[in-house]
Amino acid sequence: MIIKVLGPGCPSCVALERVTRDAVDTLSLDATVEKIEDYPTILGYGVMSTPALVVDDRVLFSGRVPRSAQVRAILAELAS
Repeated sequence: MIIKVLGPGCPSCVALERVTRDAVDTLSLDATVEKIEDYPTILGYGVMSTPALVVDDRVLFSGRVPRSAQVRAILAELAS
């Protein structure tokens, strides 16, 4: 599983990366978490509002930081 956190480094982007990494660790997922700060790459996903969470090239969240439980639930479902 390849997980990408899209955002320029704002506090919300940092929070989403933290929540995502915590979820990956808690679930013991075999996943790679990447932080993408490059605007052309972010726009390539069709994201107009950051932060955004992309899993295996599918945008799951954009423009908000979901709660930890939401991220864990989504990642657990995708991993099964």
